[in-house]
Amino acid sequence: MSFTQRSYPKARVGLFAVGLAAYWPQFPGLKERLQGYTAHIENQLAAFADVVNIGLIDTPQSAYAAGSTLAAAQTDLLICHTATYATSSQVLPIVQQAKVPVIVLNLQPSAALDYEQTDTGEWLANCSTCCVPEISNAFHRAAIEFQVVSGMLFDDPRVWRELQDWCRAATAKRVLSGARFGFLGHTYPGMLDMYSDFTQHHAQLGLHVEVLEMCDLAERVAAVQPAEIAAKRDETYATFEVADSAKPDDLDWAFRVAAGLDRLVQDFELSALAYYYRGAPQSDYERLGAGLILGNTLLTARGIPASGEGDLKNAVAMKVMDVLGTGGSYTEFYAMDFREHFVLMGHDGPGHIAISDRKPILRGLGLYHGKAGFGVSVEFSVKQGPVTIFGCTQTRDGRLRFLAAEGESIPGPILRIGNTNSRIRFALPPAEFVDAWCALAPTHHCALGIGHVAPVLQKFAKLLGLEFTQVAVPRL
Repeated sequence: MSFTQRSYPKARVGLFAVGLAAYWPQFPGLKERLQGYTAHIENQLAAFADVVNIGLIDTPQSAYAAGSTLAAAQTDLLICHTATYATSSQVLPIVQQAKVPVIVLNLQPSAALDYEQTDTGEWLANCSTCCVPEISNAFHRAAIEFQVVSGMLFDDPRVWRELQDWCRAATAKRVLSGARFGFLGHTYPGMLDMYSDFTQHHAQLGLHVEVLEMCDLAERVAAVQPAEIAAKRDETYATFEVADSAKPDDLDWAFRVAAGLDRLVQDFELSALAYYYRGAPQSDYERLGAGLILGNTLLTARGIPASGEGDLKNAVAMKVMDVLGTGGSYTEFYAMDFREHFVLMGHDGPGHIAISDRKPILRGLGLYHGKAGFGVSVEFSVKQGPVTIFGCTQTRDGRLRFLAAEGESIPGPILRIGNTNSRIRFALPPAEFVDAWCALAPTHHCALGIGHVAPVLQKFAKLLGLEFTQVAVPRL
């Protein structure tokens, strides 16, 4: 199945260069040359960010005005290009006013100086490194977090990969700010790792938690029209291989509930959903809760991740992975394989079917293990190749914490039980990996996505001021 990435807004990046006004009359043409450097940087950044370029700042006075401009622009990230030497007093006021994370960009235009032929003006045109220690010291003493990215201005792919990663991370942070996460029903009883403090999510991530009642969904399911059900039926048969075990009545109910979920998402403007509801035996709400898998699978593939068992923290992880274009499927540890050295990972309920390389199966189940009701469920595996798992947990003092591990999705048979499950091989053997992952006190869920994106996730956590650990880093 092809993966259609949902469209998200780019990060808004503030860009400014610094130099020293005293140089301009001494070295004609130097200022214009440095401005050309910054124009080149802007052109490169524009591929993955909306750039607010305020130009070359060369005095402390202009720095205060520049800071006011960038604060008004509400940027997500600042990039300070050290075009040549400048005093730290030309940088600090800008960052203090903008109040967003800052990268000091130290890019030298020449690979090396022609030492015997280079005059002072030419040296200053290559003097990007000179003020970086000074600026770093000023930031540290002013309690400002910063990152230095050094390299060459031209023909240095590593630099632009690094900056693209920072912009992708800033995009994820931007999307979370003000995103509306629905919380439908309650957390699976007894899963102590799942319980979340909604206020801490508001405070640390900037998102909004919208508490929803099952009545909200039931009302919308009841209002679904025949045309909506028919549309869901067509979408389902185009998307899934529908197994013979899927009973017609269960399918019709799943189509109706899926259409009701679409209405719920639209009416409450939801960006993601954490959900679970058990319901009394043979009640309408038990039936409603059992009919959510198809609709929530389709929502997840559309970039509205649905995290079962009421796991709000994992809904966050899934949303971040989707913003990065990697999917983010609802996942837990299933089993260790000591013969082929992989961990079987998956879950019942919805998964991110858009990151499978084959048509997912919609299978009928007369029993949902550990849950109430019956109906249809989704079975697929993540396509083969590089993958990343990403978890959101919290510390005993209430701070959210992120962890990730990169691995490979490998071929082979999977369980045919109507669940998502994939064979994931990590850099560590299965037992060592599970020990290392659990040493960080994770929740038992994580988001599984395609590609290796741990460096971006680390930057995302840094932008939020939250802890991040990468587990099972490949051995050199």
